[in-house]
Amino acid sequence: MEIILFVIIGAAALVAGLIIGKLIFAKNTKKSVEEAEAQAKKIIADGQLQAETLKKEKLLEAKEKFVQLKAEHDRDVLQRTQKLNESENRAKQKEQSINQKEANLEKQIKENEAIKENLNRQIEVVNIKRTELEKHQEEHIRRLEKVAGLSAEDAKKQLIESLTQEAQTKAISIQQEIIEDAKQKANKEARKIVIQTIQRTAAEQAIENSITVFNLESDEIKGSIIGREGRNIRAIEAATGVDLIVDDTPEAIVLSSFDPLRREVARLSLQRLVADGRIHPARIEEVVEKTKRQLDDQVMEIGERTIMELGIHGLHKELIRMVGRMRFRSSYGQNLLMHSRETANLCAIMASELGMNPKLAKRAGLLHDIGKVHDEETELSHALLGAKLAEKYGENPAVVNAIGAHHDEMEMKYVISPIIQACDAISGARPGARREIMQQYIQRIKDLENLALAYQGVEKAYAIQAGRELRVIVEADKVSDGESDKLSFEIAQKIQTEMTFPGQIKVTVIREKRAVNIAR
Repeated sequence: MEIILFVIIGAAALVAGLIIGKLIFAKNTKKSVEEAEAQAKKIIADGQLQAETLKKEKLLEAKEKFVQLKAEHDRDVLQRTQKLNESENRAKQKEQSINQKEANLEKQIKENEAIKENLNRQIEVVNIKRTELEKHQEEHIRRLEKVAGLSAEDAKKQLIESLTQEAQTKAISIQQEIIEDAKQKANKEARKIVIQTIQRTAAEQAIENSITVFNLESDEIKGSIIGREGRNIRAIEAATGVDLIVDDTPEAIVLSSFDPLRREVARLSLQRLVADGRIHPARIEEVVEKTKRQLDDQVMEIGERTIMELGIHGLHKELIRMVGRMRFRSSYGQNLLMHSRETANLCAIMASELGMNPKLAKRAGLLHDIGKVHDEETELSHALLGAKLAEKYGENPAVVNAIGAHHDEMEMKYVISPIIQACDAISGARPGARREIMQQYIQRIKDLENLALAYQGVEKAYAIQAGRELRVIVEADKVSDGESDKLSFEIAQKIQTEMTFPGQIKVTVIREKRAVNIAR
């Protein structure tokens, strides 16, 4: 029973709790709804207020924009109105100007017509006067011809001849002044460049002979070199192409040949044979062949070292070998490699002074005598042969032309060609560079003086400065100043065409009149 009672009480309590909870929930819900409604009304009111505010702001902005656009429109209209007014004013001014010009033009036309009529009348008067003047001139000329005994044509010819001679004399004088001025400026600038070039180059004086002296430790070795009945010396001469002169000179053998390369092969071969002690024909041939191969390597090494020191790149191997062979060749006693190196440096300096390509000039200067060391015999001169070789091995056309033209055997087509020619002459003509036999030197000096003495009016001729200057003294009564210039030019041209000489020769013609009296 108690359990049932508890159950009933629990059920009643549950029902009561549910009723009370529903009442409380309903009360709370109503309160929440009221609060939500109040909040919603507040939000709506705030929204309406913000909307009104925003509406007013937008209206104000629209009004401001409208006012701004209207002001801009009014300003544009005002500017356009001003421009139209200005255009109208300009048009009116142009119209007035045109009207004024038209009026002036009509006035000027009328004035020109009046002037034209006046000119026509004056022309008629002038024609009448001219006719009368011509009649008077003819009458005057007839009177003059009668008095002078000459016709008008003869007098005119005499006057023209007189004026022509005077004009020619004056023209020659002016021409001479211009030429002298140009020569002074050109010579001054050329002398400056040449002197600077020469001074900046340290040149060596290298004299080579056609013989080489091979020194021995004792005279006993001479017998071994000669061999039985001279077979060893004959074998050496046959293998090297060099003459061996064994005489009474103590501890020395002379090697004679025009080719320095052959002499060097013979010298090195003898040096090895003497050091080895085995001297017989078979050994001689073996040593000579080995020396030739080693000398070829040495030649190539000299060529490579030369172009490396000069800063020349891209040279063909065969040209490098020829550059090395220059070390063993000489020209008039001047070592060919030293001459070519000196010419290359001179060319580079001179080209730099003239604002040209110094590397190209240096390359042409080094190769200008390459034709002198070619292996094969040919009828071509060394300049033309060198140009042919340079072209064969792909050198620049300017280098090819400079090589071929440095002795005037080819037309100079590039600017560096005369530079190579000048520097070659500078290197060969400096004191001590080349040797010349005394008899040849004396004969050349005599020929130089006799060439000048052969001209009419020449009183004396002196070759000075080792034949590099020719001073010609003429008779003042027979040769005029103008003829002196012509004589100097003719002598220089004749020397250039008929004589062979190193460097250049300056021809100076001296004309002076001396009046001498003695007071006692």
